[in-house]
Amino acid sequence: MDKISSFKAYDIRGKVPGELNTDLAYKVGRSFAKYLGAKSVVIGRDVRKSSPELSEAISKGLNDAGCDVLDLGLCGTEMIYFGTPFLNADGGIMITASHNPPEYNGLKFVKKGSVPMGYDSGLKEIEKMILNNDIGEISNLKGKIYQKDIMKDFITKVTKFFDAKKILPYKVVVNAGNGCVGPALDALEKYLPIKMIKIFPEPDSNFPNGVPNPLLPENRQPTIDAIKKYGADLGVAWDGDYDRCFFFDEKGNFIEGYYIVGLLAKSILKINPGEKIVHDPRLIWNTIEVVKNSGGQSVVSQSGHAFIKQKMREVNAIYGGEMSAHHYFRDNFYSDSGLIPFVLILQLMSDEKSKLSELLDTMIRLYPCSGEINSTVSNPAEKIKEIKKRYTGGITDELDGLSVEYPNWRFNIRMSNTEPLLRLNVESRKDENLMNEKTNELLKFIRG
Repeated sequence: MDKISSFKAYDIRGKVPGELNTDLAYKVGRSFAKYLGAKSVVIGRDVRKSSPELSEAISKGLNDAGCDVLDLGLCGTEMIYFGTPFLNADGGIMITASHNPPEYNGLKFVKKGSVPMGYDSGLKEIEKMILNNDIGEISNLKGKIYQKDIMKDFITKVTKFFDAKKILPYKVVVNAGNGCVGPALDALEKYLPIKMIKIFPEPDSNFPNGVPNPLLPENRQPTIDAIKKYGADLGVAWDGDYDRCFFFDEKGNFIEGYYIVGLLAKSILKINPGEKIVHDPRLIWNTIEVVKNSGGQSVVSQSGHAFIKQKMREVNAIYGGEMSAHHYFRDNFYSDSGLIPFVLILQLMSDEKSKLSELLDTMIRLYPCSGEINSTVSNPAEKIKEIKKRYTGGITDELDGLSVEYPNWRFNIRMSNTEPLLRLNVESRKDENLMNEKTNELLKFIRG
């Protein structure tokens, strides 16, 4: 066997216990400590039923390797990103499967300074160590476990991204989805002059209201209903480990993550003109225009947190955004956050004294987009080749999948890392009908 099925491009993820279990978690702990030569590692976990036992197994593996464990307990992924450098640890591990169904769990990794670790930057070596039973000797001097409560320090970090005196007293629906963000919202609430209307705030491993994944249309309705019921100015919903947040305007409309990238770029460049903004290549025209008009420089990067963070470090970018609702900040150790975008949007709405729908109206009108549409196909790579042969005469780019740009419309098509899926995004210039027509045309070709 030369592959462990749960080792993916960016993390370890799979069904428990078939693909991910305490035995594998223990070996990962031993290998991670050996690979990094780690003396201390920060760990945390989401609310899933299997998370405590996986946490215990990883801790034992780390301790047996002579490594101390700094255990944050129940937390969000961004608390690992914050806690690893804050506690001066050699690495960090978050136990989470984010928005996957309840039977799944996973492990996300960072090195010292919260530098990401993916398959091509460490996980492959850890996989080899486990397969070769080369996970190191049990240390004579075993590590210890220290419980750490860094919520106050973490929230203090978030408060540096906004000026509470300038934020208007908005009424905001916040949907925690029974994930991990509830306690963080409670801690942040006292620093914000807003009224939070909390939905499903209690962390609950049974997920009585469905797995927190606001990308699923059926999961959006409670947020929409609450916005309308309470006459809220804004709605925000988080995924399970709250490294992503999703926005709804005051009318209850779900906002595509693409436009939020533009808004956050605008918000940041107001205070930091001339800085570089990194973005993914799936949908680009609105971001490029907003960044240019705001006095910044746009830099395109391959999608995925490891690539975005690396590119941000290379060009010293202040912010990086993906349409998938991952938002990265230089002043947050180049890491993604689900809370910082929330406070920045509140700040922008307040500064411009505008409703969210008003801030978005021009962007959506100028650059209508399809949003990401998935199609299951038997041979994704072959299908992309066929699309490339068919769509000629435009500007072609293969940084991430296939992008083809014509004067008035463009598209990006890329393969999933983990499933036989093609992911399509289409946008146009001021022509929603053209965007819809080309989206349908491409889908017919992909699925035909």
